Amino acid sequence: MAKRRFRNKKIRYVAIGSSIVTIAAVATVLLPSASAAEEPTPEQIIDMCNRTEVLNGKEQDIFDFGGHPIAGPSFGSDTCDFVETKFETFDGPTEKVTVDFPNCEPNATEPSKVTTEFSKAIGQGQGKYTATQQGALGGLFGALSGGWVKHKGTLDMTVKTATASESEQREVPVGKVMHVTFTPKMQRMTGEWRVHHDASPGSFAVNPTPERNFVAPEVVEGPVILESAAGTPGLADGTTKVVS
Repeated sequence: MAKRRFRNKKIRYVAIGSSIVTIAAVATVLLPSASAAEEPTPEQIIDMCNRTEVLNGKEQDIFDFGGHPIAGPSFGSDTCDFVETKFETFDGPTEKVTVDFPNCEPNATEPSKVTTEFSKAIGQGQGKYTATQQGALGGLFGALSGGWVKHKGTLDMTVKTATASESEQREVPVGKVMHVTFTPKMQRMTGEWRVHHDASPGSFAVNPTPERNFVAPEVVEGPVILESAAGTPGLADGTTKVVS
């Protein structure tokens, strides 16, 4: 009887061991696929792009984005490229840029001559993701500057503002109050950041991973810049209008 009880107990242990092995195998199969199904957010894709090894065809150093070979962060992807899909120009918001110039004296009989002067700073660096991630200080934002080169009225996207200025002699009609408005000419570049991860064969301790590709849309706006003499900053383009 004792021998029979021992045999039954041994069989029972084998059955329990088989169940544990089966559960472990299922967990091993399910976990990677569940992780792979999680799509990164656009912000996470932009971070992969910022920490990419090759940005727009140019190799990055790990120190370019505050990384470190030991302490991290490491490269976030193998390549990242900005692909332009649309470029357009449009009028920005119209603003009053001078004080009022009145010519309403009771004895006024002729137009009064005035000098209207203004200097208006126009903001740059309005990006959908890059501005919030990095401000306007190089990195992805600086990489976008190359995209403007082929368009008329280019600008350096790492510069925070462009300036529009004017000084003109004008006449104020009798009985009128005059001021000047300025409407900047703006440009908008639409495209997407394309992040690529090479396939990895894996190793003894690391599972292989397939090739992965992610896309984050981008819309960047800035003022149109007039051509200038070499070595001097260009002025922002736009239209002035006398209102009286």
